[in-house]
Amino acid sequence: MSVRSHLIIATRESRLALWQAHHMRDRLAELYPEARLDILGMTTTGDQILDRTLAAVGGKGLFVKELEVAMREGRAHFAVHSLKDVPMVLPDDFDMIFTGPREDPLDAFVSNDYPDLHSLPKGAVVGTSSLRRESQLRARFPHLEIRSLRGNLDTRLRKLDSGEYQAILLAAAGLMRLGMAERIRTRLSLEDSIPAVGQGALGIEFLKDDHATRAALEPLIDLATTLRVTAERAFSRRLAGSCDVPLGAHAVLKGEELHIEGFVAAVDGSKLLRESVRGLSSHAEKLGTQLAENLLAQGAAEILGDRAPII
Repeated sequence: MSVRSHLIIATRESRLALWQAHHMRDRLAELYPEARLDILGMTTTGDQILDRTLAAVGGKGLFVKELEVAMREGRAHFAVHSLKDVPMVLPDDFDMIFTGPREDPLDAFVSNDYPDLHSLPKGAVVGTSSLRRESQLRARFPHLEIRSLRGNLDTRLRKLDSGEYQAILLAAAGLMRLGMAERIRTRLSLEDSIPAVGQGALGIEFLKDDHATRAALEPLIDLATTLRVTAERAFSRRLAGSCDVPLGAHAVLKGEELHIEGFVAAVDGSKLLRESVRGLSSHAEKLGTQLAENLLAQGAAEILGDRAPII
């Protein structure tokens, strides 16, 4: 199978998204030094709507829709995504590979005045864009005030530095990739915050019938990352996961064994179920689905309400 001699990478134009696109371009340049590699920067609907939560305006698909249109129209061959921003079900005409190594998947506590979540006083304002983080915070730290925080990474940090929040929660991976690891006061334990499905991992999306692009990308596949995120995404998919469903999952690979922990919660934190399973990594998708089934058996459908999947 021949690979393309010219590849165009579609990406959002945030600083983090551009870093990811350039990172993939550099890796491909090492594989194909004679190839022409271009980047097509685009502003997505998700980047434009900043005054409402993602759940209120259409979900994660807002970050990828325009990039998919560009690929369908032949203006780009593939798109690089933060996997946590990618819907659990892709359009029928698209496929995706998972590349690595995966960056730190944990959530980061960022504050100019406090060392960690447990030191925040009653009424302290914490900013997050995620219903997943919000639900876990409300369950474990009901004395805190949780406020919505949208915008790119630099915008969120600027709002913290201006005093609008006493602390904000971000993905550790984004801060590390942009050379801002020093802003992380501490990483949240899994007890305090199970991360988003796919957090810290990169996905590369392309048209399913574009075999030349697939051939070019296949050397970038990372097996360990693929096994972990396959389990996590299967868990979320079984629970009809989207940005308006507060859930998270974290898979760890140890030899040939995969351990995955997950939760589902009410947004207000009044109900929260968490569970874990382990088994052979070759059964990654089944393990993720089994974890979801265990939570459904414990009453997850009642928490999800009209968003619950068919049991």
